[in-house]
Amino acid sequence: MSTESTISRKLQSALDPDCLEVLNESHMHSGPATESHFRLTIVSNKFGGLSAVKRHQLVYATLADELKSSVHALALHTYSREEWKASENPVPESPACRGGSAVDTAE
Repeated sequence: MSTESTISRKLQSALDPDCLEVLNESHMHSGPATESHFRLTIVSNKFGGLSAVKRHQLVYATLADELKSSVHALALHTYSREEWKASENPVPESPACRGGSAVDTAE
């Protein structure tokens, strides 16, 4: 099973989201394209009343095994149902990678 599929399955099970988008953005980063960088958009009733930090901690706990192994970075966009309904286009695009890889050469 791919890392992307594992992430989707675990988040579906743990958060029962109304909306879940898992985007593999590894190709946008320096180094070989792997399954290491993801952008997650999650709309869940379980986020209601939680701070952004608590929401992120919930996602990190759910994906603890992946974060210890293959996943290097998560861009998290977490919303309660009410926040999602009230917003028009809340999910920002990820910025382009600025390097920082061990394979980058010094200028």
